[in-house]
Amino acid sequence: MNVSPISDSEFAASVMAVPPLARRADYSLDAAQNQKLIHHIEAGGVRTLLYGGNANLYHVAVSEYRDLLDLLAACAAPGTRVIPAIGPDYGKMLDQARILAQTNYRTAMVLPLAGLTTSEGVEEGLARIVDMAGMPLTLYIKNENYVDVDALARLIDRGTLIAVKYAIVRDNPTDDVYLKRLLESVNPAKVISGMGERPALVHVRDFGLAAWTTGSGCIAPHAVMALLRAAKEGHTDEAQRIGDAFMPLETLRDDISLIRVLHDAVTFSKIADMGPILPLLSSTPVEHHAKIAAATEALLTFERQNAA
Repeated sequence: MNVSPISDSEFAASVMAVPPLARRADYSLDAAQNQKLIHHIEAGGVRTLLYGGNANLYHVAVSEYRDLLDLLAACAAPGTRVIPAIGPDYGKMLDQARILAQTNYRTAMVLPLAGLTTSEGVEEGLARIVDMAGMPLTLYIKNENYVDVDALARLIDRGTLIAVKYAIVRDNPTDDVYLKRLLESVNPAKVISGMGERPALVHVRDFGLAAWTTGSGCIAPHAVMALLRAAKEGHTDEAQRIGDAFMPLETLRDDISLIRVLHDAVTFSKIADMGPILPLLSSTPVEHHAKIAAATEALLTFERQNAA
């Protein structure tokens, strides 16, 4: 695992994979299967792994957190940056921050919390978590009401935040007043698009965001890195061609469940066996399995063509 200080240029150099987390039948962590998936992702050139929503860290026990951090650090290659998530509530963040302070991790991502927050409370709370953890945080924004733009800019300026994962869904991603306001105060090199491949080209090309987070890219890492290069180099037609290959699986994730579909898709791909998904989530209904498997196989075929 990469333990060097993080620079802004690092965020632009790699798509940020957001893998699911493999568990055994008794829900214990499965080191061997997690390592298989990590090695597959790394073989495609992806150098940043973010363990958050797709890994279902919302429901991870604090008592398991240190074991999880140690497992991920041991499984990742020396040049791979691993970013674990914390939270989403303040009490859980406090306990996890104390654990993070004893490790070599350089940042952790704050999972989003809907309701029971104020912008002022988030600003004060994150500063306290940074003091406890001894590292800056990455903030996952899914809702305009979580923290206002001015507070977000202050958190970046003070070094409380090292990056922002931006994931407020818009019907038209080119029309985003909040994001435009944010980029007036925050360097786009510190902002990562957080909604997969669907809005990624618009966010990178039109807004200048550093890169994006990918779930489906865990299955097709060569292809997603080729997509990043095409987007950065302005090869619009090539970027569209590659991006289109991700849409069948991404559409199923949007329509059924972002987390659950990816978890099952990785198992169907035979890259690694993710095992059961941690409660309070569950596997996708059986009636969806055939179409998830078909979309996964199509993306794998495309991946092999890019890897050749």
